[in-house]
Amino acid sequence: MTDTEDRVAALEAAVEQLRSAVASDRGPREASPGDTPANTPDVSDGDGPPEREGDDDRFWMLQGLRDRHPEGAVGFSGHLRLPAGEARWQWGRLTDDLLADDWTRGATALAALGHPVRLAILQHVLTGTTTTAALAESDGLGTTGQLHHHLRALVAAGWLASAGRGRYSVPPHRIVPLLVVVSATLTA
Repeated sequence: MTDTEDRVAALEAAVEQLRSAVASDRGPREASPGDTPANTPDVSDGDGPPEREGDDDRFWMLQGLRDRHPEGAVGFSGHLRLPAGEARWQWGRLTDDLLADDWTRGATALAALGHPVRLAILQHVLTGTTTTAALAESDGLGTTGQLHHHLRALVAAGWLASAGRGRYSVPPHRIVPLLVVVSATLTA
């Protein structure tokens, strides 16, 4: 086989693996899962939503991820009801892929969240205050000019979208990731 034929065959195999994963409603798996390295602690710390009555497994999400990807993966998911409707989202990456990725690509999105007023704006929008006029009436968001500055930064970073004249929304694919980032910063 030529180099091109080898590459096409590898791509076809990868596409078939992804098709199979979608068909079985599972994420892609590595062919040979590895064990946790000896120098890496098997951490079973963290927290989850309050347990339901009779539920004794507070690490059910972690265990599910570990069962599907024993070689290591990071994932998050959520489902919630907001004034604008229901949101559901799931995302995951194999650890090796995530560690090899260019993390600097996320700098703009993370930087946009690095201001208390911007976080407050996002919280207001998620809880139903979606117009510029209503946001301007909220305490602590600054002058109208400052508010527009923050709104533009959040739109540019993809955390907000314009939903019409002077109305904003958090794009559906950003709701759960936003709440995960905020949750991660609020943990002790």
